[in-house]
Amino acid sequence: MGQHGKLAIFGGEQVIPPGTIKPWPPINEVDEKYVLESLRGTNHAFGPNCVAFEKEFAAWNGNQYAITTNSGTAALHMCVAACDCSEGDEVIVTAYSWSSSATCILHHNCIPVFVDIDFDTMNIDVNKIEAAITPKTKAIIVVHLHGLAVDMDKVMAVAQKHGIKVIEDACQAHGAKYKGKKVGTLGHCAAFSFNQNKNLASGEGGMFVTDDEEIMKKARTLWSFGETRTPSESRDYHVYALGWMYRNNDLTAAFGRAQLTRLDMYLDWQRNSAELLTQQLHSVPHLILPTTPDQHEPNWYNYVLRLDMAALGHEADASQFRNKVVRALKAEGVETMVWQSFILPQMTVFQAKNAYGYGSPWTSPHAQPVDYSPEQYPVAQRHCDTHTCLVSSLRYPNGADTIELMGEAISKVMENVDQLEDLAV
Repeated sequence: MGQHGKLAIFGGEQVIPPGTIKPWPPINEVDEKYVLESLRGTNHAFGPNCVAFEKEFAAWNGNQYAITTNSGTAALHMCVAACDCSEGDEVIVTAYSWSSSATCILHHNCIPVFVDIDFDTMNIDVNKIEAAITPKTKAIIVVHLHGLAVDMDKVMAVAQKHGIKVIEDACQAHGAKYKGKKVGTLGHCAAFSFNQNKNLASGEGGMFVTDDEEIMKKARTLWSFGETRTPSESRDYHVYALGWMYRNNDLTAAFGRAQLTRLDMYLDWQRNSAELLTQQLHSVPHLILPTTPDQHEPNWYNYVLRLDMAALGHEADASQFRNKVVRALKAEGVETMVWQSFILPQMTVFQAKNAYGYGSPWTSPHAQPVDYSPEQYPVAQRHCDTHTCLVSSLRYPNGADTIELMGEAISKVMENVDQLEDLAV
């Protein structure tokens, strides 16, 4: 039985005491000041904090234009529309991500085409993108998953060769860099999310960014009812094209602005915490630790562990045994989770090829047949079945003492993993 003794899930002592890991995001007097000033103002819809948030985020990230939205999903849909994707057009996307990375394509009656992932980075396999391009391909959505940037040089070279646009799903990747440049400045346009679990959190909300004025104008039309003028201008209330209501509100934007004042500190803290945890876990058996390729600077939105199922003897029942390990980790006080239990092509909407009824958009006369057989994506499936994520435990104000406890708890489980063999599924 390893050095730590009986696992907590079987009645042993829990390593991390309840309440040790602090909630996210931390709230202080700056947040209260911004939000209360907005609350006491006169415009709680798209107000002055929305305008200021757009300018401040664009300056922070290095973009010419930014449009604040009510979600990262809305910003992604705006990207698809702004890149002139039309009914039946194909958009390439990774086979493993949050559902919005692909459903945003359906929102504009376009057809997702999935590409398998690279196991080491968990991102889209950039060497397989070109083979997925057809005459119907209009754009590529690259997801900087868990805060690690995609190899953008290869993606942009393929896109330029074929004359297609590149959309960055940077919803998890605030401040992540590739060759010294922040994500959101590398493709034609990008989307960020400010959901509560994001590194920049305002409860809900998002941001569309681009350096292209024409792309910005097309996105803004979709963002506000199909109008061409913004709420801060003199509106004519005329619908020029199909539009949604994706605007942010002043209270949420005020919260986002307050959190933005501390974002650089948060990201530095996470990077230091990730380095400390990696040092603690480097010799723990049966773990596959995160990879950081050269010239990449992740933000460590999620710290992802994979289990070496071959060494554990559980390749045949990988997801079931992974779930046992996750239960054991949680019992020790580790705040961990299975982030996504299904690869995207396996989700019902894609298997049924029916998003709106009558098989739409796949039955469009402008679409061509696509195949979503899950066996085409073995690497994504392997990752899906073997991973667990530490989401906010490495974030401010959780310090080195907490990281040490996390390392001890993970080590305890993995050194006594044989105790889980007979644990009921």
